[in-house]
Amino acid sequence: MTEAGLRDVSLAHLIEGAPRLARPDLAAQRVGEWLSSLSGHPRLAETVGRPSARSRLSALADHSPYLWRLVVADPERLDAVLHHSPDVMLEAYLTELDRDCTNSTDVPDVMVRLRRAKAKVALLVALADLGGIWGLEEVVGALTRFSDAAVAAALAFLLREAARTGKLLADPDQVERNSGITVLALGKGGGRELNYSSDIDLVVLFDPRVSALAPQVAPSPFYVRLTQQLVRLLGERTAEGYVLRVDLRLRPDPASTAVAISVPAALTYYESLGQNWERAAYIKARPVAGDKALGSGFLDELVPFIWRKYFDYASIADIHAMKRQIHAVRGHAEVVVPGHDVKLGRGGIREIEFFVQTQQLIFGGRRTRLRGSGTLDMLAELHADGWVASDAVSELSEAYRFLRRTEHRLQMIADEQTQRLPSDTETLARFARWAGYETYDDFAHAIVHHMRAVERHYARLFEHAPGLDVEAGSLVFTGASVDAETVETLSQLGFTRPLEAVETVRGWHFGRRAAVQSARAREVLTELVPALILAFSGSGDPDAALAGFDAALARMPAAVELFAILKSNAALRELFADILGLAPRLAGVVAGRPHLLDVAIDPATLRGSGREIEAQVAALDPALPTEEFLDRVRELAQEEMFLIGVRLLAGTDDPLRAGENYSDLAAAIVRAALAQCATTFAREHGRIPGACCVVVAMGKLGSREMTAASDLDLLVIYDFDPEHPDSDGARKLDAVRYYTRLTQRLIAALTVATRRGRLYDVDMRLRPSGNQGPLATQFGSFVDYQVKGADVWEHMALTRARVIAGDMELVVRVEQAIRRTLVAPRSSDLRQPIADLRALVAREKGESEPWDLKLVSGGLLDIDFVAQYLVLRHAAEQPDLLAGSTPATLRQAARLSLLRTETAEVLTAAYSLYTNVTQITRLTTEGRFDPARAGAGLVRRLVAASDLPDFATLERELAEKRGAVRAAFSSIFSNDRP
Repeated sequence: MTEAGLRDVSLAHLIEGAPRLARPDLAAQRVGEWLSSLSGHPRLAETVGRPSARSRLSALADHSPYLWRLVVADPERLDAVLHHSPDVMLEAYLTELDRDCTNSTDVPDVMVRLRRAKAKVALLVALADLGGIWGLEEVVGALTRFSDAAVAAALAFLLREAARTGKLLADPDQVERNSGITVLALGKGGGRELNYSSDIDLVVLFDPRVSALAPQVAPSPFYVRLTQQLVRLLGERTAEGYVLRVDLRLRPDPASTAVAISVPAALTYYESLGQNWERAAYIKARPVAGDKALGSGFLDELVPFIWRKYFDYASIADIHAMKRQIHAVRGHAEVVVPGHDVKLGRGGIREIEFFVQTQQLIFGGRRTRLRGSGTLDMLAELHADGWVASDAVSELSEAYRFLRRTEHRLQMIADEQTQRLPSDTETLARFARWAGYETYDDFAHAIVHHMRAVERHYARLFEHAPGLDVEAGSLVFTGASVDAETVETLSQLGFTRPLEAVETVRGWHFGRRAAVQSARAREVLTELVPALILAFSGSGDPDAALAGFDAALARMPAAVELFAILKSNAALRELFADILGLAPRLAGVVAGRPHLLDVAIDPATLRGSGREIEAQVAALDPALPTEEFLDRVRELAQEEMFLIGVRLLAGTDDPLRAGENYSDLAAAIVRAALAQCATTFAREHGRIPGACCVVVAMGKLGSREMTAASDLDLLVIYDFDPEHPDSDGARKLDAVRYYTRLTQRLIAALTVATRRGRLYDVDMRLRPSGNQGPLATQFGSFVDYQVKGADVWEHMALTRARVIAGDMELVVRVEQAIRRTLVAPRSSDLRQPIADLRALVAREKGESEPWDLKLVSGGLLDIDFVAQYLVLRHAAEQPDLLAGSTPATLRQAARLSLLRTETAEVLTAAYSLYTNVTQITRLTTEGRFDPARAGAGLVRRLVAASDLPDFATLERELAEKRGAVRAAFSSIFSNDRP
């Protein structure tokens, strides 16, 4: 190497940053062994034998296994580098690369030539850098020029191959032009600031209307395959190493799109869903390969997305989110040296880049001079335009150069994409000498000085921005890739599927849900997510809470209101997380009506009763048009069912009270629906003089023990004057058809799905003769059937009957008829028919599932049958047994000495426990409850509702009570006096 050839700067000169030896003996041994092998290269041997050159090569032998391998592997390559100007050699290498790839027709050969070119440039750049011949701008410029050339040469080779095989109709000598594909470089490559072992961020776009493709070739599969081949040519590791690591994750929504995306699809994405961090990324975008005119045209179209017309202060929080979260990720809340990440850590390179890019986004819409891609250039421009003080420019520029040099030293050691300083003292001290410092303390002083300067200026810019980090660690969801430490943090927070959780949240940022496709929604979401994740982690089932929230977003047309409510109130977030994790029924209601969260935490609401909602339902005008009425009654019902469920989850209402509230709400809705149906029906058909009807509640509604999942067991009974059997309207109907059709309308009003959802399922099978009988029953027929035709099981069901709607005169007559039926003396023994009925249910529906607390042996059905048997057996003598609910009947039977006190206590205690568990599981579980799949939050709720210390105790208690109830059932149905 001639000193003139290297700008009169000798490698022997001790410049700032020149490496120092840490292990001189080891370095001397390696260099000596290598020099002894240079007998066939006298010029090289003479050059490297000089003390100046030998000291520099000794530094490579001491500190960099990668560079030392390049030195010893090819003496001729080293000889050329050392004896020519690095600028001349770079031009020669790039020209040679283009020529080699142009002349090659073989994929393996191209891969070899690309990798050898990379090795030549890597050694050249390292020596020019370490020797102080090139400054930072020249080093990153050379690395970028090689990257551009390698990408362009590799793509051109692939396009020529496509032309050769007839897939692409293009001139082989100008194959890139009108090829329909363009490659954009983003990130440091786009800004011409690549680091020594940098990944390259590429976005591959294609024109689906390109005319150069053969007619039989579909554009998307062709360009996707071409992109995959390009990545392989550059990134696959072979015996010769690799060329460049290609990262395609800066394309629109990378988890949902192919590696090559059409220009129209990309433009649509950025126009409607583009995020602020993507705007920042595109500041540095430029076409580097393929049809560059196509790429330039795309970027011109993207100018309104990147550069807003007005000063864009709103984006600053969103851009800053990544950096604030990154601090939480890596424990860099303070400036440290061991293990510090000089790129992402506090005071690092990323803060300087964000400092510049954020202000570019704010002001660049109206200041075209601020739209450049170079970090240092734009820092100077911000100062020239009056936005940044001179001391900030000076200190940040110095820090940027220092940190980039440090980054390069880290990567030169093993050609690894790393920015993290060593953690152990010995390795860190050795690195300090590689970075040009005599001692670790000297290096530590320098790096802390620069990072604190960066930290100070960065903090001034963002001093009013709220923090997005959490104590548990990283929660980074914006940006191009999944952060590994975020996955770890989610695991620590209780998420069992953290990778799935990360992709779910990232999907929101990419607008995969309609509710988050507005820019405002995503801005609020950025600040909400960390707090929301923490709330989910406290729900007991974070995965279920997150999945529930995602499902809710999928059903919502917009989410800004919900996000704003959740962002402003921690108590609401916790409540919402509990709802999502435990009760998907309730979550669906919140998704449609976010304001219910505000209502739900109102203390008055949590102390409230059902009387207000009954009054609201009763106040509905029955003359309303049917569609409007159905929507309004569903809104009222769903809101109240939500609040009943919240009170149950919160423990404000016990399960018994919840059952009463669900039942009273349903009764009010049936009354309102009957009134509306009767009013609208009368407009069409008139009324039958002297006729009327009532609705009888059976089952859980009749006994006021409904759950969140209960259907409505109903009977409709009517009566009329035989002298006037027809309606008086324009479209006359006789009484049978009149009340049959009115009942059909009532059922539809209660069951049909409108735009406001569904209300209830209705079961009419408990009417006389079941499904074989008429839908509505005439009063006389009802009475006659109960006396002459009803089976024992129908009288058992009648013990829960309660008239809930209709004409008061008929209400009294029906209630009297039911009472007469239940207190009528029975001559035959009821025990065997009831025992046979229980056995039939067991055969047809099973009784072995322990958590089916209704049907399981010793479950609710056994207790209900006992109570119903006691009523039918003894009500003739003791009418006070007609107490309504099962527990009340059992307690009354014990007071009347019809049931042993201890037996009554066993049955009522079991009934209470079963009811408590059932109310919670019906609210929180779709389908059958499975304890093996129940989240921790649900388990806690069940334990709390049961007033037991833990779930294992609950399971034992249930098992014991099932056994005790079955024993009591068997005893009662084998003895006349239990």
